Amino acid sequence: MAGVLTVTRPTSVRSLLDTNLLVYADAADEPVKQRRALDIITQLRADGDAVLSTQVLQEYVNVALRKLRLPPALVRERLAFYRRFELVPASADLIQGALDLHMLHALSFYDALIVQAGAVSGCARLLSEDMQHGAVIAGVLIENPFRD
Repeated sequence: MAGVLTVTRPTSVRSLLDTNLLVYADAADEPVKQRRALDIITQLRADGDAVLSTQVLQEYVNVALRKLRLPPALVRERLAFYRRFELVPASADLIQGALDLHMLHALSFYDALIVQAGAVSGCARLLSEDMQHGAVIAGVLIENPFRD
């Protein structure tokens, strides 16, 4: 039909979420980052494009309990929500692949482990505040979701 404008929503991209997104979602002392993290998590979850790794969940629980001082019962509730996401479990193959990335790209081993989790799960991007924005490693684009 002539003169009709069709607006389409941008396609969501399968994404591995780094620990900092989960932490900021609970960080009341960082309201701008908290809102951004919640928006990203909500949208990716709704689209079925959010992926987590066991490493990310372990790190989240540690930070939530120690740094954010969230009550264990609240952390348990958060885990119940995050359990609905696709989860990349730790395995010997994942660790071997991460070691290879560590050697090839001069990443810390734990950063390499997160990147490898994204690669093996078919993620196009890794959302992380802690790695080099715009880098592509093992076919995974690193994006800082808090970058201006």
